[in-house]
Order: sequence, then structure tokens, then C-alpha cells
Amino acid sequence: MVYLNRIYTKSGDGGETSLGNGHRVPKTDLRIRAYGGVDELNSVLGLVMAARPTDEFARRLTHLQNDLFDVGADLCVPDSDEPPAHTPLRVTEAQVEQLEHWIDAANERLSPLTSFILPGGSAIAAHLHHARTVCRRVEIGVLELAAHE
Repeated sequence: MVYLNRIYTKSGDGGETSLGNGHRVPKTDLRIRAYGGVDELNSVLGLVMAARPTDEFARRLTHLQNDLFDVGADLCVPDSDEPPAHTPLRVTEAQVEQLEHWIDAANERLSPLTSFILPGGSAIAAHLHHARTVCRRVEIGVLELAAHE
């Protein structure tokens, strides 16, 4: 899990920001856009939490939100031949397997889909649809970053 003691750097920016390895890049850099999108997705999941889901679902969402912090931390430290100042967080296979398990369990309770589902139904459902669409955009951004590097 990522821990910070402040949310600003006091280094000014001039349109630039620092990556986790200290390198400065423009705020329009694909990497910044990628982990900014992950941050946005995490915020949308915060809206789901504010709508008071069941205790079990809230526990899973909290777990997922912490995993998304790890994803953002992973994205902010690019691979390099230089030795890192500290061991970067990396998404683990166990995190992926846990998410896949939750998805499979949820799908077992659903009727087979025969058409698209209109977003809405409840505040939680609407926020989850929002999270789904943000996640799709974030995935594209991460793939674009990977293709660029």
C-alpha cells in the first residue's frame, strides 16, 4: 500500500511533474495520463462506497481501491536499467487472481446477458457503470503507454 505524508511536492511544476523515480516529465506524458486515469477510476469507486453498498461488497471495493493505488504506484515508476532508490510496488498475480475470482463469483449469480444493460437502476449501479466506462478508457491509456514504450 502507498503511504504519503503530504499531497503536494513544493517543487513547482512549469507544466511538469516527477515520476516515482524522480525523472521530470510533462504533465501530458502518456504515463501521467495512465496513472491519472487509475486515480480517476479509484475516485469513481469512492462514489460507489459513498452510496453504502453491502458490507461484503464494501470490503471488496476497499480491497480493490487499495490495489488501484498499487497500480498507480506501479505506473509512476517506469522500468529502467538504473537501480531503483527503493523497491517499486508491482501488481502481483495474486491480486489479479483475486479480482478474477470475484468477477467469476458475481457472474455465477447473473442471468445470461441477451442485450446491453442501460446504465442506472440505483445509485450504486449507476456509479458502477461509470466506473466500468472509466476503466475501459484507462485500459486503452495503459495499452497506449505500453505500445509507446
